[in-house]
Amino acid sequence: MTQPANPRSRTTTGGIQRAPNRAMLRAVGFHDDDFTRPVVGVASLHSDITPCNAHLDRLARKAIEGVRAEGGVPQIFGAPTASDGIMMGHSGMRYSLVSREVIADSIEVVSGGMHHDGLIALGGCDKNMPGCVMAMARLNIPSIFVYGGSILPGMTEDGEEVDIVSIFEAVGKNQAGKLDDEGVAKVEREACPGQGACGGMYTANTMSSAIEAMGLSLPYDASYPAVSAAKEREAYLAGRVLIKAVKDGIKPRDLITRRSIENAYTFVLALGGSTNAVLHLMAIAREAEVEWTLADFERIGAKTPWIADLKPGGRFAMHELHKAGGTPAVMKALLDAGMLHGDCPTITGRTLAQNLAKVRSVYQRAQVVVRPIDKPLFPTGHIVILHGNLAPEGAVAKIAGLKKRSITGPARVFDSEDACSAAIGRREIKAGDVVIIRNEGPAGAPGMPEMLAVTAALVGQGLGESIGLITDGRFSGGTHGLVVGHVAPESFRGGPLAHVREGEEVTIDADRKLLSVAIDDQEMARRAQAWTAPKPRVERGVLAKYARLANSAALGASTG
Repeated sequence: MTQPANPRSRTTTGGIQRAPNRAMLRAVGFHDDDFTRPVVGVASLHSDITPCNAHLDRLARKAIEGVRAEGGVPQIFGAPTASDGIMMGHSGMRYSLVSREVIADSIEVVSGGMHHDGLIALGGCDKNMPGCVMAMARLNIPSIFVYGGSILPGMTEDGEEVDIVSIFEAVGKNQAGKLDDEGVAKVEREACPGQGACGGMYTANTMSSAIEAMGLSLPYDASYPAVSAAKEREAYLAGRVLIKAVKDGIKPRDLITRRSIENAYTFVLALGGSTNAVLHLMAIAREAEVEWTLADFERIGAKTPWIADLKPGGRFAMHELHKAGGTPAVMKALLDAGMLHGDCPTITGRTLAQNLAKVRSVYQRAQVVVRPIDKPLFPTGHIVILHGNLAPEGAVAKIAGLKKRSITGPARVFDSEDACSAAIGRREIKAGDVVIIRNEGPAGAPGMPEMLAVTAALVGQGLGESIGLITDGRFSGGTHGLVVGHVAPESFRGGPLAHVREGEEVTIDADRKLLSVAIDDQEMARRAQAWTAPKPRVERGVLAKYARLANSAALGASTG
């Protein structure tokens, strides 16, 4: 018996008992024959809150055209987004990681409740990507993701290319007396020239690249610029491809496997991506019920070189990688080198290798963005998993572009990001210090905020290579320096970071994958026994709910 074209939506629209349902759908434009066609949810995270998402309404309309052209019925709906860049540096950043969960929940609620036959999700800012894919994994209906694309670089009057990280670092230079207020204003005016997500290999580009390598988006999705006809054509094609996937029964859990996650993380490491990939890929794996641990990240990191000279650890932005052939050209080079699993299926109905069959390797082009695999920027993964008596469950460090990968120094202990920021503003952090910011984990902050403002200010003051920084919170994809985040268990739940005292000797050693404090086990146990949990900072609302439900950063800090 032939399967109906709308196997799920028939639950909502089929039969005499569903006449009231159909009556309401007719009011929004359904025709008689639409009730026998695949009904597709189009989750648009459009908003004018952030340049990352300001153009997604245009792309959503193109996706809708593609759905209709292939015989489907689109239903557009919104999902919330919040801007990491605008929330950075103040209490609003506590909502960033929480928004990932809210996005996943929102999409699940609508597409699950409406029994959509398929799902297209369009997102632009950092938490959009993992939030959308987490929902896809939960629903397990044919799904495709469309990334809004990268912003173009800004240009100062002196001809210097600038981006969002440039302005954060300009603030630090101002604090250090190296740049006056007008100099900061000049960077501020030019850092974000239009629509699109932050242009370096920060979290948005990291996760869109991972999703493309995982097979849940079309080739070039991660590297097409936001402001381009190519991005609009891609959105249209995504609508058509999704309907074909509905007919063929291609589902997210067919695509999200151990091997495809290996592809995703290998690609992240090759590009020099954000530490947030560890958190988000872990959460996606859990939603898809794929066995995955921090040891898997370590295993892949040990054999994957960092080859793309991309910001923040390198020199270039995504638009320059696009000119060098885009994400597929780099994947083709990795596939040729035997570093990707070419037999993984993708949303196109073809394998990864088949998608790349006609793509020229990045090494077949005249370009300077991607280094040869045998002459990488760093021979193994630039993201390392650390353990030690400060991180029994693990912690994450990013060593891209660092000349110095270890430090031992006196602890400068702060119980919040705000307290640390104030000390940085007073120029109290000195070379050789190891800064600890605690109570900023999933439950403690709550929300595990990113701390780009802190790290960028330190870089701006000239301390980026001469201090260490440790937190149970997160760092932005734009962060660089010897920084360690995701320390687990977190201090708010009694993790060892809670027991470190000012001035005690702390070691970060990325080469030995060690994070430790010079306290013996007996003394650490004594302090743990004497410790009392701090009072929650938030007791009501979405942040309080997240604090109660979120698991350890070592498990993805998710609520699922």
